[in-house]
Amino acid sequence: MPHDTSLIGTVVAGLVVAFLMGALAHRLRISPIAGYLLAGVLVGPFTPGFVADTGLALQLAEIGVILLMFGVGLHFSLKDLLSVRRIAVPGAVVQIAVATALGTALGLWLGWPFAGSLIFGLALSVASTVVLLRALQARDMVETEKGRIAVGWLIVEDLAMVLALVLLPAMFGARGDEGGAGGSAALLQTAGIVFLKVAGFVAMMLVLGRRILPWVLHWVAHSGSRELFRLAVLATALGVAFGAAVIFDVSFALGAFFAGMILGETQLSRRAAEETLPLRDAFAVLFFVSVGMLFDPWVLIEHPVPVLATVAIIIVGKSLAAFAIVRAFGHSTQTALTISVSLAQIGEFSFILAGLGVGLKVMPDMARDLILAGSILSILFNPIFFTLVVRRVRAEHMPDIAEEAAALPAAEPSRTVLIGFGRVGSHIGSLLCSRGEALVVIEDQKDMAAAARAAGATVIVGDATKESVLRQAQIDTAATLLIAIPEGVEAGAIVRRARAINPRLVIVARAHSDEEVGDLVRRGADHVVMAERETATRMAERAMLARA
Repeated sequence: MPHDTSLIGTVVAGLVVAFLMGALAHRLRISPIAGYLLAGVLVGPFTPGFVADTGLALQLAEIGVILLMFGVGLHFSLKDLLSVRRIAVPGAVVQIAVATALGTALGLWLGWPFAGSLIFGLALSVASTVVLLRALQARDMVETEKGRIAVGWLIVEDLAMVLALVLLPAMFGARGDEGGAGGSAALLQTAGIVFLKVAGFVAMMLVLGRRILPWVLHWVAHSGSRELFRLAVLATALGVAFGAAVIFDVSFALGAFFAGMILGETQLSRRAAEETLPLRDAFAVLFFVSVGMLFDPWVLIEHPVPVLATVAIIIVGKSLAAFAIVRAFGHSTQTALTISVSLAQIGEFSFILAGLGVGLKVMPDMARDLILAGSILSILFNPIFFTLVVRRVRAEHMPDIAEEAAALPAAEPSRTVLIGFGRVGSHIGSLLCSRGEALVVIEDQKDMAAAARAAGATVIVGDATKESVLRQAQIDTAATLLIAIPEGVEAGAIVRRARAINPRLVIVARAHSDEEVGDLVRRGADHVVMAERETATRMAERAMLARA
Protein backbone atom coordinates (compact mmCIF):
# COMPACT_ATOMS: atom_id res chain seq x y z
CA MET A 1 0.00 0.00 0.00
CA PRO A 2 1.24 3.54 -0.71
CA HIS A 3 2.07 5.58 2.35
CA ASP A 4 2.57 9.29 2.92
CA THR A 5 6.11 9.36 4.29
CA SER A 6 6.72 13.13 4.50
CA LEU A 7 7.01 13.10 8.29
CA ILE A 8 9.09 9.91 8.42
CA GLY A 9 11.33 11.07 5.59
CA THR A 10 11.90 14.47 7.20
CA VAL A 11 12.80 12.99 10.59
CA VAL A 12 15.00 10.22 9.16
CA ALA A 13 16.82 12.44 6.67
CA GLY A 14 17.27 15.21 9.23
CA LEU A 15 18.70 12.96 11.94
CA VAL A 16 20.84 10.75 9.69
CA VAL A 17 22.46 13.61 7.75
CA ALA A 18 22.80 15.62 10.99
CA PHE A 19 24.65 12.69 12.56
CA LEU A 20 27.04 12.40 9.62
CA MET A 21 27.74 16.14 9.44
CA GLY A 22 27.90 16.45 13.24
CA ALA A 23 30.44 13.62 13.41
CA LEU A 24 32.49 15.32 10.67
CA ALA A 25 32.37 18.63 12.56
CA HIS A 26 33.44 16.88 15.76
CA ARG A 27 36.30 15.24 13.87
CA LEU A 28 37.42 18.66 12.59
CA ARG A 29 37.21 20.03 16.17
CA ILE A 30 34.50 22.58 15.40
CA SER A 31 31.05 22.97 16.94
CA PRO A 32 28.60 20.18 15.99
CA ILE A 33 26.06 22.95 15.40
CA ALA A 34 27.94 23.77 12.20
CA GLY A 35 27.41 20.19 11.05
CA TYR A 36 23.70 20.28 11.87
CA LEU A 37 23.24 23.52 9.92
CA LEU A 38 25.10 22.06 6.92
CA ALA A 39 22.88 18.98 7.14
CA GLY A 40 19.85 21.25 6.82
CA VAL A 41 21.30 22.89 3.73
CA LEU A 42 21.93 19.46 2.18
CA VAL A 43 18.36 18.22 2.70
CA GLY A 44 16.80 21.63 1.96
CA PRO A 45 15.10 22.84 -1.23
CA PHE A 46 18.09 24.86 -2.47
CA THR A 47 20.46 21.92 -3.02
CA PRO A 48 20.06 18.88 -5.31
CA GLY A 49 18.99 15.50 -4.04
CA PHE A 50 16.44 14.60 -1.37
CA VAL A 51 14.31 17.53 -0.18
CA ALA A 52 12.72 17.28 3.27
CA ASP A 53 9.42 18.94 4.13
CA THR A 54 10.37 22.39 5.47
CA GLY A 55 7.01 22.99 7.11
CA LEU A 56 7.17 19.73 9.05
CA ALA A 57 10.78 20.38 10.02
CA LEU A 58 9.86 23.76 11.52
CA GLN A 59 7.05 22.20 13.57
CA LEU A 60 9.37 19.46 14.83
CA ALA A 61 11.91 22.14 15.71
CA GLU A 62 9.24 23.95 17.74
CA ILE A 63 8.86 20.80 19.85
CA GLY A 64 12.59 21.01 20.52
CA VAL A 65 12.23 24.61 21.69
CA ILE A 66 9.36 23.59 24.01
CA LEU A 67 11.30 20.71 25.59
CA LEU A 68 14.47 22.77 25.92
CA MET A 69 12.71 25.65 27.69
CA PHE A 70 10.88 23.14 29.89
CA GLY A 71 14.24 21.66 30.92
CA VAL A 72 15.63 25.11 31.72
CA GLY A 73 12.56 25.89 33.79
CA LEU A 74 13.15 22.74 35.85
CA HIS A 75 16.47 24.22 37.01
CA PHE A 76 15.26 27.82 37.25
CA SER A 77 13.18 29.09 40.17
CA LEU A 78 10.93 32.12 40.41
CA LYS A 79 13.45 33.52 42.89
CA ASP A 80 16.19 33.25 40.24
CA LEU A 81 14.01 35.06 37.73
CA LEU A 82 13.14 37.90 40.09
CA SER A 83 16.77 38.25 41.22
CA VAL A 84 17.85 39.44 37.75
CA ARG A 85 14.81 41.57 36.88
CA ARG A 86 16.64 44.85 37.52
CA ILE A 87 19.16 44.12 34.76
CA ALA A 88 17.20 41.74 32.49
CA VAL A 89 14.13 43.97 31.94
CA PRO A 90 15.79 47.32 31.13
CA GLY A 91 18.70 45.58 29.43
CA ALA A 92 16.50 43.58 27.07
CA VAL A 93 14.31 46.60 26.27
CA VAL A 94 17.25 48.89 25.48
CA GLN A 95 19.06 46.21 23.47
CA ILE A 96 15.92 45.48 21.43
CA ALA A 97 15.53 49.22 20.76
CA VAL A 98 19.15 49.60 19.61
CA ALA A 99 19.13 46.54 17.34
CA THR A 100 15.72 47.49 15.91
CA ALA A 101 16.96 50.99 15.14
CA LEU A 102 20.05 49.63 13.37
CA GLY A 103 18.00 47.14 11.36
CA THR A 104 15.42 49.77 10.45
CA ALA A 105 18.19 52.10 9.25
CA LEU A 106 19.63 49.32 7.07
CA GLY A 107 16.20 48.58 5.59
CA LEU A 108 15.55 52.24 4.77
CA TRP A 109 19.03 52.48 3.20
CA LEU A 110 18.11 49.53 0.97
CA GLY A 111 14.94 51.34 -0.12
CA TRP A 112 12.33 49.34 1.79
CA PRO A 113 9.20 50.93 3.32
CA PHE A 114 9.32 51.94 6.98
CA ALA A 115 6.98 49.12 8.09
CA GLY A 116 9.12 46.45 6.46
CA SER A 117 12.32 48.02 7.79
CA LEU A 118 10.88 48.08 11.34
CA ILE A 119 9.91 44.41 11.24
CA PHE A 120 13.33 43.60 9.79
CA GLY A 121 14.98 45.41 12.70
CA LEU A 122 12.81 43.61 15.25
CA ALA A 123 13.76 40.26 13.70
CA LEU A 124 17.45 41.09 14.22
CA SER A 125 16.93 42.10 17.86
CA VAL A 126 15.82 38.81 19.41
CA ALA A 127 18.21 35.97 20.24
CA SER A 128 17.56 32.28 19.62
CA THR A 129 16.37 30.29 22.61
CA VAL A 130 18.01 27.07 21.46
CA VAL A 131 21.40 28.56 20.60
CA LEU A 132 21.65 30.56 23.83
CA LEU A 133 20.69 27.67 26.10
CA ARG A 134 22.88 25.13 24.30
CA ALA A 135 25.85 27.48 24.68
CA LEU A 136 25.18 28.01 28.39
CA GLN A 137 24.54 24.33 29.09
CA ALA A 138 27.67 23.23 27.24
CA ARG A 139 29.72 25.37 29.64
CA ASP A 140 27.73 24.70 32.84
CA MET A 141 26.69 28.33 33.08
CA VAL A 142 22.88 28.13 33.29
CA GLU A 143 22.93 28.30 37.10
CA THR A 144 25.66 30.96 37.42
CA GLU A 145 24.95 34.68 37.73
CA LYS A 146 25.79 35.16 34.05
CA GLY A 147 23.47 32.34 33.05
CA ARG A 148 20.58 33.65 35.16
CA ILE A 149 20.92 37.11 33.64
CA ALA A 150 21.03 35.68 30.12
CA VAL A 151 17.96 33.47 30.67
CA GLY A 152 16.05 36.33 32.31
CA TRP A 153 17.01 38.56 29.38
CA LEU A 154 15.72 35.87 27.02
CA ILE A 155 12.37 35.69 28.81
CA VAL A 156 11.91 39.46 28.52
CA GLU A 157 12.75 39.27 24.80
CA ASP A 158 10.17 36.52 24.32
CA LEU A 159 7.50 38.63 26.04
CA ALA A 160 8.42 41.62 23.86
CA MET A 161 8.15 39.52 20.69
CA VAL A 162 4.77 38.12 21.76
CA LEU A 163 3.57 41.72 22.10
CA ALA A 164 5.11 42.67 18.75
CA LEU A 165 3.47 39.78 16.89
CA VAL A 166 0.06 40.96 18.11
CA LEU A 167 0.58 44.70 17.66
CA LEU A 168 2.26 44.77 14.23
CA PRO A 169 -0.81 43.63 12.24
CA ALA A 170 -2.86 46.22 14.14
CA MET A 171 -0.27 48.91 13.31
CA PHE A 172 0.14 48.18 9.63
CA GLY A 173 -3.08 46.43 8.68
CA ALA A 174 -3.42 43.64 6.18
CA ARG A 175 -1.54 45.52 3.46
CA GLY A 176 0.94 47.53 5.45
CA ASP A 177 -1.04 50.77 5.72
CA GLU A 178 -0.02 52.28 9.04
CA GLY A 179 -2.78 52.39 11.57
CA GLY A 180 -4.82 50.13 9.37
CA ALA A 181 -6.70 48.56 12.25
CA GLY A 182 -8.26 51.67 13.75
CA GLY A 183 -5.56 54.03 14.99
CA SER A 184 -4.05 54.61 18.42
CA ALA A 185 -7.19 53.63 20.34
CA ALA A 186 -7.19 50.19 18.73
CA LEU A 187 -3.47 49.82 19.43
CA LEU A 188 -3.93 50.62 23.12
CA GLN A 189 -6.82 48.22 23.34
CA THR A 190 -4.83 45.45 21.65
CA ALA A 191 -1.81 46.08 23.91
CA GLY A 192 -4.04 45.99 26.98
CA ILE A 193 -5.53 42.67 25.94
CA VAL A 194 -2.05 41.20 25.41
CA PHE A 195 -0.90 42.33 28.86
CA LEU A 196 -4.03 40.91 30.46
CA LYS A 197 -3.54 37.56 28.72
CA VAL A 198 0.10 37.28 29.77
CA ALA A 199 -0.77 38.31 33.33
CA GLY A 200 -3.63 35.81 33.35
CA PHE A 201 -1.34 32.98 32.23
CA VAL A 202 1.31 33.80 34.85
CA ALA A 203 -1.32 34.07 37.58
CA MET A 204 -2.91 30.77 36.57
CA MET A 205 0.46 29.00 36.64
CA LEU A 206 1.42 30.46 40.03
CA VAL A 207 -1.98 29.82 41.66
CA LEU A 208 -3.40 26.71 40.00
CA GLY A 209 -0.38 25.25 38.23
CA ARG A 210 1.72 25.26 41.39
CA ARG A 211 -0.87 23.05 43.09
CA ILE A 212 -2.15 20.83 40.29
CA LEU A 213 0.96 19.98 38.25
CA PRO A 214 3.17 18.76 41.18
CA TRP A 215 0.23 16.78 42.60
CA VAL A 216 -0.34 15.01 39.28
CA LEU A 217 3.36 14.23 38.89
CA HIS A 218 3.65 12.87 42.44
CA TRP A 219 0.56 10.71 41.92
CA VAL A 220 2.04 9.24 38.74
CA ALA A 221 5.43 8.70 40.40
CA HIS A 222 3.77 6.72 43.20
CA SER A 223 2.07 4.49 40.61
CA GLY A 224 5.47 2.89 40.02
CA SER A 225 5.22 3.05 36.22
CA ARG A 226 8.26 4.70 34.66
CA GLU A 227 6.54 4.74 31.27
CA LEU A 228 3.55 6.59 32.71
CA PHE A 229 5.81 9.05 34.53
CA ARG A 230 7.72 9.82 31.33
CA LEU A 231 4.42 10.32 29.52
CA ALA A 232 3.17 12.62 32.29
CA VAL A 233 6.29 14.81 32.04
CA LEU A 234 6.00 15.13 28.25
CA ALA A 235 2.26 15.76 28.47
CA THR A 236 2.87 18.52 31.02
CA ALA A 237 5.57 20.23 28.97
CA LEU A 238 3.78 20.05 25.62
CA GLY A 239 0.26 20.50 27.01
CA VAL A 240 1.04 23.64 29.02
CA ALA A 241 3.03 25.12 26.12
CA PHE A 242 0.24 24.46 23.63
CA GLY A 243 -2.45 25.69 26.02
CA ALA A 244 -0.50 28.87 26.71
CA ALA A 245 -0.25 29.57 22.98
CA VAL A 246 -3.87 28.76 22.12
CA ILE A 247 -5.66 30.24 25.13
CA PHE A 248 -3.38 33.10 26.19
CA ASP A 249 -1.50 33.85 22.94
CA VAL A 250 1.79 33.28 24.81
CA SER A 251 4.71 31.70 22.96
CA PHE A 252 5.29 27.95 23.23
CA ALA A 253 8.70 28.59 24.74
CA LEU A 254 7.38 30.84 27.49
CA GLY A 255 4.59 28.43 28.39
CA ALA A 256 7.01 25.50 28.62
CA PHE A 257 9.44 27.54 30.72
CA PHE A 258 6.79 28.36 33.32
CA ALA A 259 5.64 24.72 33.42
CA GLY A 260 9.21 23.62 34.08
CA MET A 261 9.72 26.33 36.69
CA ILE A 262 6.63 25.20 38.61
CA LEU A 263 7.73 21.56 38.57
CA GLY A 264 11.29 22.60 39.42
CA GLU A 265 10.13 23.38 42.96
CA THR A 266 9.29 19.70 43.55
CA GLN A 267 11.62 16.85 44.50
CA LEU A 268 10.80 15.10 41.22
CA SER A 269 12.41 17.82 39.08
CA ARG A 270 15.68 15.92 38.60
CA ARG A 271 13.89 12.77 37.45
CA ALA A 272 11.66 14.82 35.14
CA ALA A 273 14.74 16.44 33.58
CA GLU A 274 16.35 13.04 33.01
CA GLU A 275 13.22 11.63 31.36
CA THR A 276 13.00 14.45 28.80
CA LEU A 277 16.73 14.75 28.05
CA PRO A 278 16.93 12.33 25.05
CA LEU A 279 13.98 13.94 23.29
CA ARG A 280 15.29 17.44 24.07
CA ASP A 281 18.59 16.63 22.39
CA ALA A 282 17.01 14.98 19.34
CA PHE A 283 14.54 17.79 18.67
CA ALA A 284 17.16 20.46 19.34
CA VAL A 285 19.20 18.91 16.52
CA LEU A 286 16.13 19.07 14.27
CA PHE A 287 15.87 22.78 15.08
CA PHE A 288 19.30 23.47 13.61
CA VAL A 289 18.52 21.25 10.63
CA SER A 290 15.33 23.24 9.99
CA VAL A 291 17.30 26.51 10.06
CA GLY A 292 19.72 25.13 7.49
CA MET A 293 16.83 24.04 5.25
CA LEU A 294 15.61 27.63 5.00
CA PHE A 295 18.97 28.95 3.87
CA ASP A 296 19.58 29.75 0.19
CA PRO A 297 23.38 29.87 -0.32
CA TRP A 298 22.93 32.05 -3.44
CA VAL A 299 22.02 35.04 -1.27
CA LEU A 300 25.69 35.25 -0.23
CA ILE A 301 26.66 35.79 -3.87
CA GLU A 302 23.74 37.95 -4.96
CA HIS A 303 23.67 40.33 -1.95
CA PRO A 304 27.08 40.18 -0.21
CA VAL A 305 27.08 43.74 1.19
CA PRO A 306 23.59 43.60 2.76
CA VAL A 307 24.42 40.17 4.21
CA LEU A 308 27.60 41.51 5.82
CA ALA A 309 25.69 44.53 7.17
CA THR A 310 23.00 42.24 8.63
CA VAL A 311 25.56 39.97 10.29
CA ALA A 312 27.40 43.03 11.65
CA ILE A 313 24.20 44.30 13.31
CA ILE A 314 23.58 40.89 14.89
CA ILE A 315 27.11 40.15 16.07
CA VAL A 316 28.62 43.60 16.61
CA GLY A 317 25.70 46.01 17.11
CA LYS A 318 23.71 43.85 19.53
CA SER A 319 26.83 42.77 21.41
CA LEU A 320 28.10 46.31 21.94
CA ALA A 321 24.66 47.45 23.12
CA ALA A 322 24.34 44.54 25.56
CA PHE A 323 27.92 45.02 26.80
CA ALA A 324 27.35 48.73 27.48
CA ILE A 325 24.05 48.07 29.26
CA VAL A 326 25.45 45.37 31.55
CA ARG A 327 28.48 47.50 32.44
CA ALA A 328 26.24 50.52 33.06
CA PHE A 329 24.39 48.49 35.69
CA GLY A 330 27.65 47.86 37.55
CA HIS A 331 28.37 44.28 36.54
CA SER A 332 31.90 43.09 35.78
CA THR A 333 33.53 43.12 32.35
CA GLN A 334 33.50 39.32 32.35
CA THR A 335 29.74 39.20 32.95
CA ALA A 336 29.17 41.85 30.27
CA LEU A 337 31.25 39.90 27.75
CA THR A 338 29.40 36.67 28.44
CA ILE A 339 25.95 38.27 28.14
CA SER A 340 26.85 40.19 24.98
CA VAL A 341 28.22 37.15 23.13
CA SER A 342 25.25 35.05 24.32
CA LEU A 343 22.88 37.39 22.48
CA ALA A 344 24.98 37.74 19.31
CA GLN A 345 22.70 35.51 17.20
CA ILE A 346 19.08 35.26 16.05
CA GLY A 347 16.71 32.34 15.64
CA GLU A 348 13.15 31.10 15.84
CA PHE A 349 11.29 34.35 16.60
CA SER A 350 13.21 36.01 13.78
CA PHE A 351 11.72 33.54 11.27
CA ILE A 352 8.21 34.17 12.59
CA LEU A 353 8.66 37.94 12.27
CA ALA A 354 10.06 37.51 8.76
CA GLY A 355 6.99 35.51 7.76
CA LEU A 356 4.77 38.18 9.30
CA GLY A 357 6.48 40.95 7.35
CA VAL A 358 6.09 39.10 4.06
CA GLY A 359 2.50 38.20 4.92
CA LEU A 360 1.66 41.85 5.59
CA LYS A 361 3.17 42.69 2.18
CA VAL A 362 5.43 45.33 3.73
CA MET A 363 8.74 43.43 3.65
CA PRO A 364 10.38 42.16 0.44
CA ASP A 365 11.56 38.58 0.01
CA MET A 366 15.12 39.89 0.08
CA ALA A 367 14.64 40.92 3.71
CA ARG A 368 13.59 37.40 4.63
CA ASP A 369 16.64 36.02 2.82
CA LEU A 370 18.90 38.42 4.74
CA ILE A 371 17.32 37.36 8.05
CA LEU A 372 17.90 33.69 7.23
CA ALA A 373 21.49 34.38 6.12
CA GLY A 374 22.14 36.42 9.26
CA SER A 375 20.63 33.67 11.40
CA ILE A 376 22.65 30.81 9.97
CA LEU A 377 25.93 32.77 9.96
CA SER A 378 25.45 34.09 13.50
CA ILE A 379 24.52 30.62 14.78
CA LEU A 380 27.58 29.22 12.99
CA PHE A 381 30.00 31.72 14.52
CA ASN A 382 28.40 32.10 17.96
CA PRO A 383 29.98 28.97 19.53
CA ILE A 384 33.41 30.19 18.36
CA PHE A 385 32.93 33.63 19.91
CA PHE A 386 31.52 32.06 23.06
CA THR A 387 34.54 29.82 23.44
CA LEU A 388 36.95 32.72 22.97
CA VAL A 389 35.16 34.83 25.58
CA VAL A 390 34.98 32.00 28.11
CA ARG A 391 38.68 31.25 27.65
CA ARG A 392 39.53 34.90 28.27
CA VAL A 393 37.37 35.02 31.38
CA ARG A 394 38.89 31.84 32.74
CA ALA A 395 42.39 33.05 31.99
CA GLU A 396 41.84 36.15 34.13
CA HIS A 397 39.67 34.68 36.86
CA MET A 398 38.52 31.37 38.29
CA PRO A 399 36.39 29.27 35.92
CA ASP A 400 32.70 30.10 35.71
CA ILE A 401 31.98 26.58 36.87
CA ALA A 402 33.46 27.41 40.24
CA GLU A 403 31.30 30.45 40.92
CA GLU A 404 29.15 28.53 43.36
CA ALA A 405 31.85 26.16 44.58
CA ALA A 406 33.53 26.42 47.92
CA ALA A 407 37.25 26.99 48.01
CA LEU A 408 39.12 23.70 48.01
CA PRO A 409 41.31 22.86 50.99
CA ALA A 410 45.02 22.32 50.59
CA ALA A 411 45.81 19.16 48.67
CA GLU A 412 45.89 16.04 50.86
CA PRO A 413 47.39 12.71 49.76
CA SER A 414 44.32 10.79 50.95
CA ARG A 415 41.73 13.07 49.38
CA THR A 416 38.83 11.43 47.54
CA VAL A 417 36.83 12.87 44.65
CA LEU A 418 33.23 11.65 44.30
CA ILE A 419 31.24 12.10 41.07
CA GLY A 420 27.51 12.41 41.73
CA PHE A 421 25.57 12.77 44.99
CA GLY A 422 22.39 10.92 44.04
CA ARG A 423 20.98 7.78 45.61
CA VAL A 424 24.31 5.92 45.54
CA GLY A 425 26.66 8.89 45.85
CA SER A 426 24.87 10.33 48.88
CA HIS A 427 25.40 7.09 50.84
CA ILE A 428 29.07 6.98 49.87
CA GLY A 429 29.59 10.66 50.70
CA SER A 430 27.84 10.50 54.04
CA LEU A 431 29.89 7.47 55.06
CA LEU A 432 33.22 9.08 54.09
CA CYS A 433 32.36 12.40 55.71
CA SER A 434 31.29 10.69 58.94
CA ARG A 435 34.75 9.12 59.09
CA GLY A 436 36.39 12.53 58.73
CA GLU A 437 37.91 11.89 55.30
CA ALA A 438 38.64 14.79 52.94
CA LEU A 439 35.97 14.58 50.23
CA VAL A 440 35.34 16.67 47.12
CA VAL A 441 32.00 16.12 45.35
CA ILE A 442 31.33 17.07 41.72
CA GLU A 443 27.60 17.52 41.13
CA ASP A 444 25.63 19.41 38.46
CA GLN A 445 22.30 19.62 40.31
CA LYS A 446 21.70 22.40 42.85
CA ASP A 447 19.65 20.32 45.28
CA MET A 448 22.19 17.48 45.27
CA ALA A 449 25.07 19.94 45.65
CA ALA A 450 23.35 21.51 48.67
CA ALA A 451 22.90 18.05 50.23
CA ALA A 452 26.61 17.30 49.70
CA ARG A 453 27.60 20.56 51.40
CA ALA A 454 25.27 19.76 54.30
CA ALA A 455 26.99 16.39 54.66
CA GLY A 456 30.35 18.15 55.06
CA ALA A 457 31.89 17.74 51.61
CA THR A 458 33.54 20.38 49.46
CA VAL A 459 31.42 20.79 46.33
CA ILE A 460 32.22 21.67 42.74
CA VAL A 461 29.09 22.50 40.72
CA GLY A 462 29.68 21.40 37.14
CA ASP A 463 29.84 18.65 34.53
CA ALA A 464 32.42 16.04 35.53
CA THR A 465 32.95 14.94 31.92
CA LYS A 466 34.80 18.21 31.27
CA GLU A 467 38.53 18.30 31.97
CA SER A 468 38.32 21.83 33.41
CA VAL A 469 35.91 20.63 36.12
CA LEU A 470 38.11 17.67 37.04
CA ARG A 471 41.11 19.97 37.35
CA GLN A 472 39.05 22.36 39.47
CA ALA A 473 38.53 19.42 41.84
CA GLN A 474 42.34 18.94 41.85
CA ILE A 475 42.08 15.43 40.44
CA ASP A 476 45.80 15.56 39.68
CA THR A 477 46.65 15.34 43.40
CA ALA A 478 43.74 13.15 44.60
CA ALA A 479 44.24 9.57 45.79
CA THR A 480 40.88 8.07 44.83
CA LEU A 481 38.10 8.79 42.33
CA LEU A 482 34.65 7.31 42.97
CA ILE A 483 32.19 7.51 40.06
CA ALA A 484 28.66 7.06 41.41
CA ILE A 485 26.64 8.24 38.42
CA PRO A 486 24.61 5.55 36.58
CA GLU A 487 25.31 6.73 33.02
CA GLY A 488 27.92 4.44 31.46
CA VAL A 489 28.89 6.72 28.55
CA GLU A 490 29.57 9.71 30.81
CA ALA A 491 31.40 7.50 33.32
CA GLY A 492 33.68 6.22 30.55
CA ALA A 493 34.56 9.77 29.48
CA ILE A 494 35.32 10.72 33.10
CA VAL A 495 37.57 7.68 33.59
CA ARG A 496 39.54 8.42 30.41
CA ARG A 497 40.11 12.09 31.24
CA ALA A 498 40.88 11.48 34.91
CA ARG A 499 43.39 8.72 34.06
CA ALA A 500 45.13 11.05 31.58
CA ILE A 501 45.42 13.76 34.25
CA ASN A 502 46.54 11.48 37.11
CA PRO A 503 48.00 8.08 36.12
CA ARG A 504 48.43 7.10 39.81
CA LEU A 505 44.77 7.69 40.66
CA VAL A 506 42.73 4.75 42.00
CA ILE A 507 39.42 4.79 40.11
CA VAL A 508 36.31 2.96 41.29
CA ALA A 509 33.17 3.12 39.12
CA ARG A 510 29.71 1.57 38.96
CA ALA A 511 28.12 -0.21 36.00
CA HIS A 512 24.90 -1.98 35.05
CA SER A 513 26.10 -4.53 32.49
CA ASP A 514 29.10 -6.67 31.55
CA GLU A 515 29.63 -4.43 28.50
CA GLU A 516 29.88 -1.33 30.70
CA VAL A 517 32.29 -3.12 33.03
CA GLY A 518 34.55 -4.03 30.11
CA ASP A 519 34.43 -0.52 28.67
CA LEU A 520 35.28 1.16 31.98
CA VAL A 521 38.18 -1.24 32.60
CA ARG A 522 39.56 -0.59 29.10
CA ARG A 523 39.39 3.15 29.71
CA GLY A 524 41.40 2.89 32.91
CA ALA A 525 39.13 2.04 35.86
CA ASP A 526 40.81 -0.03 38.57
CA HIS A 527 37.64 -1.46 40.08
CA VAL A 528 34.10 -1.61 38.65
CA VAL A 529 31.10 -2.52 40.79
CA MET A 530 28.11 -3.91 38.90
CA ALA A 531 25.02 -3.20 40.97
CA GLU A 532 22.99 -6.20 39.83
CA ARG A 533 25.86 -8.63 40.49
CA GLU A 534 26.55 -7.22 43.98
CA THR A 535 22.84 -7.31 44.82
CA ALA A 536 22.60 -10.95 43.72
CA THR A 537 25.67 -11.89 45.78
CA ARG A 538 24.35 -10.20 48.93
CA MET A 539 20.90 -11.76 48.56
CA ALA A 540 22.41 -15.22 48.08
CA GLU A 541 24.61 -14.71 51.18
CA ARG A 542 21.59 -13.64 53.23
CA ALA A 543 19.64 -16.70 52.05
CA MET A 544 22.46 -19.06 53.06
CA LEU A 545 22.87 -17.37 56.45
CA ALA A 546 19.14 -17.67 57.09
CA ARG A 547 19.31 -21.47 56.53
CA ALA A 548 22.45 -21.92 58.64
